[in-house]
Amino acid sequence: MPSNHINRINEDIRLCMDKLLREVKDPRLHQGLLSVTACEATGDLKYCKVYLSILGLKDEKTMKQGLKSASGWLRRELGQRLRLRNTPELTFILDHSIEEGAHINSILASLDIPPEEDDDNDAD
Repeated sequence: MPSNHINRINEDIRLCMDKLLREVKDPRLHQGLLSVTACEATGDLKYCKVYLSILGLKDEKTMKQGLKSASGWLRRELGQRLRLRNTPELTFILDHSIEEGAHINSILASLDIPPEEDDDNDAD
């Protein structure tokens, strides 16, 4: 279980990465609505998994290539902004939970469920 210190660092990395990913000029990264859902740094801050959710993703392969090519710049900027002793090596993982949630909401909205009738007469 991560300590409070690592949890605070994870949240700082998440907020910083959210801002930095919007500044990247690579068109491969601007395919849809991009958000950083979570970050998990190791205890020694050598590695960090960054979970990304992209609503409206067109091509997952080109997105991963864009993230890989921008990872060096992102790591350098992260180190300058957060001033950590070790700047973690970033690993990006695409998270499809927002798309799955939107799909479930559309299914639930399309259901034709009649409203329940009140049984006030039975209570007497």
